[in-house]
Amino acid sequence: MLNESVTRLPWRLDKRVLPQHTDHGGVMWHGAYVGWLEEARVEALSATGYPYEKMASGGLEMPVVQLQIRYREALMLGDEVELMSVSCAPRGVRWPWSTQFIKAGVCVAEASVELALVSVRPVRKVLRHPPEAVAAAFRALAEGPKCKG
Repeated sequence: MLNESVTRLPWRLDKRVLPQHTDHGGVMWHGAYVGWLEEARVEALSATGYPYEKMASGGLEMPVVQLQIRYREALMLGDEVELMSVSCAPRGVRWPWSTQFIKAGVCVAEASVELALVSVRPVRKVLRHPPEAVAAAFRALAEGPKCKG
């Protein structure tokens, strides 16, 4: 999935499977993946200089309209995982993402998520185009993270 991205480099987030992420057998619960996907998107957006909190305080939200996860290998309690996410080219107010869950260099799960930008003020309303500040953040995400040198 990552090779279909318009970004030069994936956004990265390191995680560890903790007890709250697992069932009684120590296997990561499927719903925990969704939380990590959201955390990866929020952190990437914040890294552009446009934190999610600013977007939300401006009356904009990004509900998930499509989600698909392909599990290849179970994650277990204590596993260290790197999420490698790419912000795909926005289509109007639709914001697609692809993420790979990497454990010890192996992709153990893949996810694709599509969000839609909506205004929640004064009432929930679907937008035709993102506001310029949000569009600028989308462009920054599509360019990929800046390397610290």
